[in-house]
Amino acid sequence: MEPPTIINDDASSANEIELGSGFGNEESTSLNDDLSTKPEPQEEEEPKERGFSDPRLRPFVIISITYLLFTVTDGAIRMIVLLHAYNKSFSALQVAFMFTLYELAGVFTNLAAGIAKDLTKLGGKTVTKIVTPEGRHTRLFQLVSLLTGWKNSLKGVGYFLGSALLEVSYEAALGFMIGLIVIAMPFAIFGLDKNLGTAKKKNSSLKEIFVLDNFNLNVLSLARLFLFASRDFWFEVPLPFYLRSPNCLALGPFFPCSPQDIDQCTTGAVCDPTLDYCTNVNEGGGCGGTGLGKVVVGAFLGGYIILYGQVQSWTPQLVTNPLQQTPPNKVTEVFWGMINCFPTMVGAIVVYASGVFVDYILGGMIAWLVVIIVTFAIIFAINSSIHSFLVVKYAKSDKVATSVGFYYMSNAVGRLVGTLGSGFLYTYAGGQVETLGGYAAGNDARLGLAACFVAGTISSLLAAVITIWIKDDDAGLKCGSCCTLVQPKSTDAIQQEEAADASPQETTGNTERSALSA
Repeated sequence: MEPPTIINDDASSANEIELGSGFGNEESTSLNDDLSTKPEPQEEEEPKERGFSDPRLRPFVIISITYLLFTVTDGAIRMIVLLHAYNKSFSALQVAFMFTLYELAGVFTNLAAGIAKDLTKLGGKTVTKIVTPEGRHTRLFQLVSLLTGWKNSLKGVGYFLGSALLEVSYEAALGFMIGLIVIAMPFAIFGLDKNLGTAKKKNSSLKEIFVLDNFNLNVLSLARLFLFASRDFWFEVPLPFYLRSPNCLALGPFFPCSPQDIDQCTTGAVCDPTLDYCTNVNEGGGCGGTGLGKVVVGAFLGGYIILYGQVQSWTPQLVTNPLQQTPPNKVTEVFWGMINCFPTMVGAIVVYASGVFVDYILGGMIAWLVVIIVTFAIIFAINSSIHSFLVVKYAKSDKVATSVGFYYMSNAVGRLVGTLGSGFLYTYAGGQVETLGGYAAGNDARLGLAACFVAGTISSLLAAVITIWIKDDDAGLKCGSCCTLVQPKSTDAIQQEEAADASPQETTGNTERSALSA
């Protein structure tokens, strides 16, 4: 009888152990017979092309479907609430306060991320089970990249969808969002194991969540706060309000109208039947903007979100790799953080002082805003991508989930600060506009948006300056193969950075443990 062969499945050993070789007695024969009659349980061979039918991928597929559906509603509900509130004459500050609860929910949700340690470990085991040497690393990364790309794209679609549905009615828009949630819920309720993500050990305490002993992570988190505030100081509330607000010079007694002819007034204005002249739909929303329709405003914001997400996904391939800035370090982020100041700085100068905006040349105004929004989206996405890498690099190897949760809590705080600050600036920075004939048209939206751009620029600058404190500049900074902006400290430092790129969590953990033992 041919002696049975046991294959060692441990990746660290490829040796085969032949039982019976060298035994030469009854005991060895008995053992061989037992093994022959009771074949060892072998791991089921994984089909090569099972795709989404793989039962181990089932939780991932279900969560992905529900997550993407909820992502659409996330973007859509923002536009529905904001644009409906605008039509109901809510000021920018009042709408900013409405979004406060939403942003606070983001703060506490990310704060609780440390509780999900077992879910993270479950994900790690699932990945280990799925990934095999036959190229499945590539497949896994493609799958995750696809989900990330669709997530950002669908959020942008949600912005457009929400504004378009609002053209039908407010109730219809909300009903459609409820329908999407109803579609998503059965997948999660009946398709997932009730124990999925349940913590089997003691939950993290607040002391463990606030990882104040990790200097680099804490500095990066503070920089993240100001980085995202630099966007929300002008994007979430001021930009759509400005895009909706009408021309100040087309309002008041010198522009008579009839309630029966709605086309007599400029977009963003309405014919007041008691006054018989064109008035502002929302005086609290200001005047002096582009007066665009709801759907166009949704397209502006949705296009930004889609562009931002796609650039963020392709930053390593299209930006940092060609510039030889991979893996990025703190100097890389300082470099791009400084560049992040320019779009909003230019925006502030142009909106405040350019004749295109002062003299209300509508085509030029829209062109300038498109250039500013697109440029900021690209640069901001690069910064966000670098931040996402650095947080994993600086997180302690045994506290990744907790550290990332603390980091993204700072992200949510930054959005909260930016949203509230933008409401105050947009509402009060411009002062009241009084048109010919004595009509009070509302606050000056042009000056309000310019002030918000200034705040965004200052916030970007603070984020870059704070990043300088991080202790991670040994590898220097290149800008392509022919230009070195910051010389590396030593060859050893470059090798350490390359090793960190291969396993950032492990390298960071080993370094910290070495420092503690020393």
